[in-house]
Amino acid sequence: SKVCRMYKSRVLVKIIKNLLNVRLQLKSVRKYMNEIKIRDEFIKLGQAMKLAGLVDEGSDAKFVIQNGEVKVNGETEYQRGKKLHPGDTFEYKGQTVTVASR
Repeated sequence: SKVCRMYKSRVLVKIIKNLLNVRLQLKSVRKYMNEIKIRDEFIKLGQAMKLAGLVDEGSDAKFVIQNGEVKVNGETEYQRGKKLHPGDTFEYKGQTVTVASR
């Protein structure tokens, strides 16, 4: 019935709003992450920036890295594919993140 479809639509809207709210909360929690833990031997700089919540997408990471806005172990880095190992640090917009192993 029409009433049933309207109710289902409202429920779906509420679910979507809740999911978006949770996503925003996760982003704000990740925004302040100062350590990322990796299982593998290394992680590429662009991936690490996304994991730490410093950028939303790989294309954002590529742009800020190529502009010289990111430092790795205190040195400006221009390669998005720079391999980071446990113990390395990277910095962007005053936020320093350390790579650690799990």
